[in-house]
Amino acid sequence: GLYIVVPQQLIVEVGVNIVYMVTGGKSLKKFHETVCESCQPIKTTYFIMIFASVHFVLSHLPNFNSISGISLAAAVMSLSYSTIAWTASLHKGVHPDVEYGYKAKTTPGTVFNFFNALGDVAFAYAGHNVVLEIQATIPSSPEKPSKGPMWKGVLVAYFIVALCYFPVALIGYRMFGNVVEDNILISLEKPAWLIAMANMFVVIHVIGSYQIYAMPVFDMIETVLVKKLKFKPSTILRFVSRNIYVAFTMFIAITFPFFGGLLGFFGGFAFAPTTYFLPCVMWLAIYKPRKFSLSWCANWVCIIFGVLLMVLSPIGGLRSIILKAKDYKFYS
Repeated sequence: GLYIVVPQQLIVEVGVNIVYMVTGGKSLKKFHETVCESCQPIKTTYFIMIFASVHFVLSHLPNFNSISGISLAAAVMSLSYSTIAWTASLHKGVHPDVEYGYKAKTTPGTVFNFFNALGDVAFAYAGHNVVLEIQATIPSSPEKPSKGPMWKGVLVAYFIVALCYFPVALIGYRMFGNVVEDNILISLEKPAWLIAMANMFVVIHVIGSYQIYAMPVFDMIETVLVKKLKFKPSTILRFVSRNIYVAFTMFIAITFPFFGGLLGFFGGFAFAPTTYFLPCVMWLAIYKPRKFSLSWCANWVCIIFGVLLMVLSPIGGLRSIILKAKDYKFYS
């Protein structure tokens, strides 16, 4: 648990924070370009820094309960911009010369894109990686265990997730085909006021979501500093350690601002183990079901799929990052 699960969980949380830095920066840039078409273009780097500046303040909130308001705002914003995305796509109509075939022109390119897409799907369901941290904040007793309200919360959460994902996926692909951007709001231009508002909703959403995934990391960092390295618990220690973490995720986001590639890489490398084979291995070890029973077979299918996803999806993600890096001025 300590040497396999914890590092994977840490990669998940740090990876999500890096992706949210990129998402927040790009959405701020799109907002700026939409409301001020005549303004001088500003690099994505500066928008990522602006987005990070918010977290240098919010990161000093003490625990999950203190960010419940931010989390609620993030959930409302998520549903709002998703609705705007699919309704604006529907209003725009089918893109001229739309194509629904493979985006890549070669067989290897198609295969790599497929691997990357599997990582995207794994990344899309990132919420369950902080479920235990959230459940730990709910009062629990033998008479009223926390798993009761937690299960109801999970059902409501994934119902809302479905409302957000499926209309955007189906209608967005119908309208844009294979030319749709990683972030569909980048593909949409009009009505300008609505697209600007949607991108600002995205910014608010990822501000709240960043804090949800950063909180367990802060707790882990501070525990190691105090218990292992014998630092004295203090406000200064919290201030310095949390600011360093925010600065680190900002720096990586500025260096690799490739949304799609990062999704595929982190989705396969980190989310596959924590979603598929690690929980299944634990379940088999604890319950010891009869060999070749339905539950035994189902868990082994998930384990095999999870291992393949962990090996193949990062390859597709890395390829996507390298291809985009060739066109990125920072590298040239």
